[in-house]
Amino acid sequence: MSQDRINQNTTVTSSFIIHSVGGLDVIIAIEGIDGAGKNTLVSALVEKLDATVIGFPRYADSIHAQLAQRALYGQMGDLTDSAYAMATLFALDRYEALPQLRSFVHKPSVLLLDRYVASNAAYSAARTQDAAMVDWVADLEFRQLGLPVPDLQVLLNTPPELAAQRATMREQQDENRVRDRYESDSRLQERTAAMYQSLAETNWFSPWVIAHPELSVAEISERIVSAVL
Repeated sequence: MSQDRINQNTTVTSSFIIHSVGGLDVIIAIEGIDGAGKNTLVSALVEKLDATVIGFPRYADSIHAQLAQRALYGQMGDLTDSAYAMATLFALDRYEALPQLRSFVHKPSVLLLDRYVASNAAYSAARTQDAAMVDWVADLEFRQLGLPVPDLQVLLNTPPELAAQRATMREQQDENRVRDRYESDSRLQERTAAMYQSLAETNWFSPWVIAHPELSVAEISERIVSAVL
């Protein structure tokens, strides 16, 4: 969807900010810290929008994502110590999916992205505690790698404490699920949540929807649907 089709008028409710997009050829990125509830929202939106979903990182399909995952579990030496190296691996994971992403540009359909470039920007800036990292990631992914800019970005503004409880419960319920270095770092999650908030409030690269935790998944999904139809 071209930028000139995006209506920048903002409708504000007590706990939801909607920037109307309009049209059906739309790429929507769902963002939030670990345990924010992204998978649950994506599942609800798929039913309502008949959308295709790509989840990042693509651990099952991408060698770059697989290397990043190994690093997050301490299996790649000191690789994870470099925020730039990790950010590059996550960016290259998306670059591998570029043909699929481009196929949805100007196509009468909806593509949902479970994490996208904003995730890399937020986590990388939170790791380095340097806001300039946001621009570095944007330059790498949008300019150098040519990834399409999403038409709408959704931030699940879940408090880090609640997100951590969900992540811990998920780990306890699945004996094969062990939190990685990022997921288990509570201070990193807090800084990432703050960086996400900053990106959303400034409409980083495209309009954002900010969803607060008092809203149900049904309410959030209905309002996103209203924003894009």
